[in-house]
Amino acid sequence: MAPISPFYSDQLFTDLVSVTGRNKAESVHLADFPVYDESVINNTLEDRMQVAQSISSMVLALRRKVNIKVRQPLRAIMVPALNDEQKTNIEAVKNIVLNEVNVKELDFVDNASGILVKKIKPDFKKLGPRYGKVMKQLAVSIQDMSQDEIVSFEQNGRFTFDIDGQGCEILPDDVEIVSEDIPGWLVANEGNLTIALDITVTDDLRKEGLARELVNRIQNIRKNNGLEITDKIHIKISSSHETDEAVRDYAGYIKKQVLAESLEVVDGQVDGTELDFDDFKLFIKIEKV
Repeated sequence: MAPISPFYSDQLFTDLVSVTGRNKAESVHLADFPVYDESVINNTLEDRMQVAQSISSMVLALRRKVNIKVRQPLRAIMVPALNDEQKTNIEAVKNIVLNEVNVKELDFVDNASGILVKKIKPDFKKLGPRYGKVMKQLAVSIQDMSQDEIVSFEQNGRFTFDIDGQGCEILPDDVEIVSEDIPGWLVANEGNLTIALDITVTDDLRKEGLARELVNRIQNIRKNNGLEITDKIHIKISSSHETDEAVRDYAGYIKKQVLAESLEVVDGQVDGTELDFDDFKLFIKIEKV
């Protein structure tokens, strides 16, 4: 990305401060650096936005893992909240997350439900120097922790074992906790946050994803044809068993998004732009109204 020129950075500054009135300097180059004001920091908001960022990153990583594009809607994210505070923080940013990752629902599940199975692995490099003599027994005890014990450990941030009369305390940095994938779902962990993503693409979700993809492709054709953002168009799409139902079911949505007066599915090849999808090709022709 090219750097912003000094002229435009100064113009941006003056435009902003003329509205906010927070800085009277005539130029960004003559303005003082802002003074740090701890009283305006909202720690709760920062924590919630960090949660939103973490969940979004994990979901997008799981999408990439199975090559599901973000334009393809998915049904649900499942989150086992460790406590009421974590649940409240996630609820506060739920809509932001769902919009960012294009998933329809975010559901909470009880850790005790047994839906998500977690495993815990000791970090020998960190635990070995502290508990060398009993490290083997400690490692076995850690790996044998029950699901309830793992949940308790995640909630409290520490867990103590009695190994041959010696108290051995473990902390979150001493272990790795992973969740097993379950049929139709992928699971990810980050710190004390676990999410499961439903990766089953139903026929309805597939059609909605195709409609979103068509909107994106048509917008690109508009741009390449030099159309203005307010220009209205007519669309002709070659008939295809892969897309006909999606076009029919989402015709209103497609037309609204691309400012189309009409949308027609035509048998045979359309004299227009050829679009190459993963396993089929399609022809689209747009004309300015």
